Amino acid sequence: MSQAADIVIVGSGMGGATMAAALAPSGRQIVILERGHALHDSPAARDDNAIFRDGVFRPQETWLDGQGTAFNPGNYYNVGGNSKFYGAVLLRYRAEDFEAMQHLEGVSPAWPISYAEMEPWYQAAEDMFGVAGDHLQDPTEPWHSGGYPNRPIADEPSIAAMRNGLRRAGVTPAALPLAIDIDAWLARAKTPWDAFPDTTGAKKDAQTVPLEQALAFDNVTLETDCEVAQLHPAANGEITSISYRQNGASKTITPKTVVLAAGAVNSAALLLRSATDAYPTGLANRSDMVGRNFMNHNCTAVVAMHPLRKNTSVYQKTLQFNDFYLSGGPNDMPLGNVQLLGKISGNILAAQSHLPKWAAKLVAQRTVDWYVMSEDLPNPESRVTVKNGQICLDWKRSNWRAHLALVKRAKQVFRKAGYPLVLSRAFDRQTPSHQCGTARFGQDPNNTVLDLHCQAHDHPNLYVVDASFLPTSAAVNPALTIAAQALRVGGYLREKLGAA
Repeated sequence: MSQAADIVIVGSGMGGATMAAALAPSGRQIVILERGHALHDSPAARDDNAIFRDGVFRPQETWLDGQGTAFNPGNYYNVGGNSKFYGAVLLRYRAEDFEAMQHLEGVSPAWPISYAEMEPWYQAAEDMFGVAGDHLQDPTEPWHSGGYPNRPIADEPSIAAMRNGLRRAGVTPAALPLAIDIDAWLARAKTPWDAFPDTTGAKKDAQTVPLEQALAFDNVTLETDCEVAQLHPAANGEITSISYRQNGASKTITPKTVVLAAGAVNSAALLLRSATDAYPTGLANRSDMVGRNFMNHNCTAVVAMHPLRKNTSVYQKTLQFNDFYLSGGPNDMPLGNVQLLGKISGNILAAQSHLPKWAAKLVAQRTVDWYVMSEDLPNPESRVTVKNGQICLDWKRSNWRAHLALVKRAKQVFRKAGYPLVLSRAFDRQTPSHQCGTARFGQDPNNTVLDLHCQAHDHPNLYVVDASFLPTSAAVNPALTIAAQALRVGGYLREKLGAA
C-alpha cells in the first residue's frame, strides 16, 4: 500500500510535534508517522509500583552496549515520545554554552549559531508551552526578550524550607521553569509528574501542546503504530519514498519533504539502515559523522536526609541552583546544574535499591531528592551503530571528573543547608532520556551531518529536528532547545516551501 504527502514527519516527540505545529499553517499535506500509540489513562499511570518496579510503560526492547551486551534502554514509543514522561523542565542553554568552553576533560565546542540567533525561538517555545517560571531568580540565566508566560509553580512547605537552607549555605536557589498545569495534575492524583506518564493532558508535553495545535489543521494527519524501516533516495539525493510497517502490514509513503525526528538514537540508526550502493555507509553520512558524538549527560541522584524532619512534599520539583554551572570546580572549571527530582516515594526507593519496603518508606519520608547534571562532551567514538539490524549504543562517558566534583560540591551544600545525611547514586545507560548529538549541524559537510537549518548536506529534502542536531549537550534539560530549533527550522522551511 502506498500514499503520498507533501511533508512526512517521522516521530511525534518534542522535535517532530513542534515542527508539525510550525508547518501546519502552510496548508501543505503533512503526515506524521509515529511508532507507538497514544497513552490512555489507567490506574498504572499514577501507580509508582507499576511504573518504577514493574516497568509497565517501558518497551520490551533491547539494544547492545559497546561490549555487545544487551540492555533495555527505557526509550519510550508513544504519541508525544519521551516527553510524555519528562520532568517538564524547559531550561534554556546558558549563553556561554553557545561558545567554546573549557572543561576538566576537554573543550565543549562552539555552536555554529549564536545565542542571540536562538533567543527569539526560545521565547516562542516558552510562550507555546506556557512555561511557568521567573528568569530573574537565576544569575546564570541568559538574556530574555520577554518573561515567562506564567508565574513559578509554588514551592511546597518542605521545599520552601530547603530554599531558605540553600541561601544560608551560600548558593542561589531559583525556580525551575516548568510546563505543567499543577492544579489539573493534582486533581487526577497527588503524585509527582517527573517520570510519570501524562495521560490526562495536565503536563504540557509534545502531544498536548504542539501536536494538538498541528492536528487542529485539516491538512495534518497522525498515523500511529508505524515503525519506519528505511528511507529511499533517488540518484540526486532526494528522499523519494519511506518504507514502514503499520500493524503488521508493509506500507510505503512518497514525500516531497522528510523531517526525521525519531530521537537521537533511532534517527541515526534509521539513516544507517538506509544505506544503498550509492550511499554505502548510510544516508547523510559522507562525513562519517552519523551516529557519532552521542551524548547523554552525566547524572546522579542525590538524596539529602534529616532523620528528624519529614518532607511532606507531593511533587517537590520546583527548585534548582546553578552556582557551579560556569565555575567552581577544580581550576575553577564549570561543573553543571543541580535541580530537584520529583518526590521519591518509599515504593520508588525500594524498587531502585536493596532496602526492604518498610525501611525505604521511612527513609523516603525524610529525604529531599536531587538530580545533579553535568555536561557530556562530544566524542566521535561515542556512537550509535547498527549490527545485524540491532542498535548498538557505545556510549563513552566524558567529563566524569567534573561530574564527581559537582556531586561533591552539592553534598557539601546540602549538609550546610541542614541535612546531615547525604547519599548518591549515578544514573546508568538504561536512562537515555537526554540523548543527543548523533547528527550534528554546522557549516562544513566534511565534519557535520546537517546544515545550519538542519537540512542534510547530502539530501536536499531531508531535515532532522530531534536532539540529533545538538553539537553540545550543555548541562541542562534539552527539551526547550529542541523545541526552539524546531520552530526556527519550521519557520525557515515554511517560508522556503511557501503556501500550498
